Amino acid sequence: MLDLVAVGLALTGAGCVATGLLPGAEATATLARIVPLLLFLGTVVVLAELTAAAGVFDVLAARLATAARGSWAALFALCVGFASVTTATLNLDTTAVLLTPVLLALARSLAVPALPLAMTTVWLANTASLLLPVANLTNILAADRIGLTPVAYAGRMWLPQLAAVAVTMVLLWYWYWRPARPASGDLPRPERPVPADRVLHHVAVAACLLFVVGILVGVPIGVASGAAAGVLVLAFGLRARRALRPALVPWRLLVLVTGLFLVVGTIGRYGLHDLMAALVGTDAGAVGAVRAAAVGGLAANLVNNLPAYVAGEAVVGASDTTVLLALLIGVNVGPLATPWASLATLIWYERCRAAGVRIPLGRFCATGAVLALVGTAAGVGALLLVR
Repeated sequence: MLDLVAVGLALTGAGCVATGLLPGAEATATLARIVPLLLFLGTVVVLAELTAAAGVFDVLAARLATAARGSWAALFALCVGFASVTTATLNLDTTAVLLTPVLLALARSLAVPALPLAMTTVWLANTASLLLPVANLTNILAADRIGLTPVAYAGRMWLPQLAAVAVTMVLLWYWYWRPARPASGDLPRPERPVPADRVLHHVAVAACLLFVVGILVGVPIGVASGAAAGVLVLAFGLRARRALRPALVPWRLLVLVTGLFLVVGTIGRYGLHDLMAALVGTDAGAVGAVRAAAVGGLAANLVNNLPAYVAGEAVVGASDTTVLLALLIGVNVGPLATPWASLATLIWYERCRAAGVRIPLGRFCATGAVLALVGTAAGVGALLLVR
């Protein structure tokens, strides 16, 4: 399905430019704006693929299994905590790239279904991205727009974040973890795997740390991922050249994102902003907050959360802090009903596909839609309590 969507969006976007529906100057500006996103997307997937080939994720998965001490409930709590902290303190895309392979490797080592662990990653990569500006690009845009420091931002968003994570945990356990509980009740204790090439293993660990540290110190995310991937590509070129192949680059995702932004840019010229203004309205109180969150979540699932936030932000006044933060909750917690609703979800889907894990799209969309609705409502309700 995503192959067809990617090709369709690319052809539609090219058609918009060719016919003049999207003027060349605007198309050029759009492409220039998304170059950092494309750089990040292309290099971070290469980083994840080569890190997996070096055995790093298998080792981390074994340590996580050991910490659970054979308990399925303890493993659930560890996975939820790990995903939530990684997303909140680093970035949701970091969770999708680096944590997804760890949990998939964990499922293999324990011989348990991979789907519950995979869903934990993608759901919390989105719903746990409210607390700090660094957790999501949309947060950075919002914090800059309304002039909130990280501390002040967290002061408004800590309760919505707790509410969103709590709803996520309940639905994860009920729909995915509880039905997959091992019949014996206990988990096996896997042996710690031994990397085939210890030098590549250590270089891969260093490259991942370089990526994480780069994000923490404020290096542009595409530059951080590009530098980390470059280090690892060089190491593999010296020690395992056969692992370097064109298929490492996520061509499909690059095409999809490019086509998506061209199409959304075209739609914006022909009524999208007017439609967003009409749907969001002008109420600066609770009604306005609810409408902004609902419209943001719906638009994110239709197009993608980044263009959805930008379109919503354009029609919300900078002084309407509560409405803008509610819009943010909608585009962060809401994009779970479609696989293209956020960049993190796209990366996660690619990681699952590369690992041979089948994601039932019908179930993914249905359960994700419920979480998007309930989680967004809980988050907005909590936001209104801490005004």
